[in-house]
Amino acid sequence: MISHRPRKCFGQHFLHDRSVIDKIISAAQLDSQQQVVEIGPGLGVLTDELLPRSAHVQVMEIDRDLSARLEARNDSRLTVHSGDVLKLPWREFLKQPPYILVANLPYNISSQVVFRLIEHRDLFQRLVLMFQREVGERLVAPPGGKDYGILSVLCQLWYDIRTVALVKPGAFSPPPKVDSIVLNFQPLQHPRVDPVDEVLFKKVVKGAFTQRRKTLRNSLLASGFAAEDIDYALQQAEISPSCRGETLSLQNFSALTKFLA
Repeated sequence: MISHRPRKCFGQHFLHDRSVIDKIISAAQLDSQQQVVEIGPGLGVLTDELLPRSAHVQVMEIDRDLSARLEARNDSRLTVHSGDVLKLPWREFLKQPPYILVANLPYNISSQVVFRLIEHRDLFQRLVLMFQREVGERLVAPPGGKDYGILSVLCQLWYDIRTVALVKPGAFSPPPKVDSIVLNFQPLQHPRVDPVDEVLFKKVVKGAFTQRRKTLRNSLLASGFAAEDIDYALQQAEISPSCRGETLSLQNFSALTKFLA
């Protein structure tokens, strides 16, 4: 393994467990014609497995030292984009979709990356992503519990998600203080429910969870929706004003958006 001191500011935990690497590569279902994107390649252990199995790999790496090492390979099958994955202009260099995305996500920005992936979902035919286990479990959580939230609704709207592997801290160097989980995201041909208006749907979902201790009506009020619009929409959608956002199904959010539109 290349010597490199992990940087806390980038949330660096380098994967080295062979069995976990094999499961990630298997879940990606690669063939020699496919274009691959990797976020946070780090020391390149996944990159080493992606390159011989695909047509081309593009990586996004914020650590300039690690970017330079990847570029020094001078591999025609590898393109390195140095910079912050949350700020890089994805559509400027991902011009030949669909791509398969593989990532051991930095845990400190994983939720933000998922929001960005949803916005760019047309670029990817499959995602294989590593999360802190607690975050990953939120993405697949059903309505009614504390784990169910904004990302649960938005991810389940657009993807089928299944667990690939549970990963212990010892699979990384340095080991994180938490367990991890690898998830496979398969985009749906059509959203699971009709979002009616994507921008408004997202605003409604965010509004419902903004103040989780408040009732749904009060939470939507605090998010800028007008009282008369909320009351009308809740009545038409047959949703109790006193319920809370975490009790709403995707169908409920679709109906609520329809009557707030």
